[in-house]
Amino acid sequence: MSLKIYIAGKFYDKADAKISVYDHGLLYGDGIFEGLRSYGGKVFQLQEHLRRLYESAKSIWLEIPISIEAMTAAVLETLIVNNLSDAYIRLVVTRGAGSLGLDPTRTSDPQIIIIADKITLYPPEFYEKGLQIITASTIRNHPAALSPRIKSLNYLNNILAKIEGLQAGCIEALMLNSKGEVAECTGDNIFLIRHKQLLTPSIEAGILEGVTRDAVIQLGREAGLEVREIPLTKHDVYIADECFLTGTAAEVIPVVKVDSRTIGHGEPGPITRDLMARFKKLTRGQ
Repeated sequence: MSLKIYIAGKFYDKADAKISVYDHGLLYGDGIFEGLRSYGGKVFQLQEHLRRLYESAKSIWLEIPISIEAMTAAVLETLIVNNLSDAYIRLVVTRGAGSLGLDPTRTSDPQIIIIADKITLYPPEFYEKGLQIITASTIRNHPAALSPRIKSLNYLNNILAKIEGLQAGCIEALMLNSKGEVAECTGDNIFLIRHKQLLTPSIEAGILEGVTRDAVIQLGREAGLEVREIPLTKHDVYIADECFLTGTAAEVIPVVKVDSRTIGHGEPGPITRDLMARFKKLTRGQ
């Protein structure tokens, strides 16, 4: 059965799911999105994701044409229509079709697109043995130019860093901010373990306020760890006892080498494995 894609209140076969080429989401990256994950038919942190979506929309003067309640129903209906229980959900809202030129007042009919599909971001062996990553030379966009808390459709900054990683033989890359501090990876937040403290860059470092990041911070506190959101440098990464990344698609994945430097003992550490298990229990009940 072909996947059914939700567009503006209707479902279309994947091959027929289309929007106008004049949509400003396509022409200028003028829109927002969320990546969500469902486990056993239940969408993880659905209301947190939708809150961030509507806050992003408010920040860029984009009026989403349906309520949060209606959006909730649309997400759940998309899962049911596609007979998916464990899935990745991409929720996109564009500015709508307009004329050539930036003027958003010439656009109309914002498009809501919901895609539900399977996703495997990293091969299973990386969760067992850990990732190797590099630091990209592409720095994160300055947060004073565009707030990283807006999950916009323009991810070119991250994609350029991703290309650097891939060209170096790494599937993920670390990005620094304009001050040379650790920010985040191209699609994931980063955590360090040092002296049994859980360390991660603060929001002020210019990072996305990740929903999975917040969940792992809470899990760390429940595990008795001291959690510190502080400025971090590459040096902090290199001397960390453990390192891992978090994200909706990635979940919790260990990192064992950064810029050719071995992290800890070169294998996923005990605290990382414990938090991976706690996250699995939180999302899957196992």
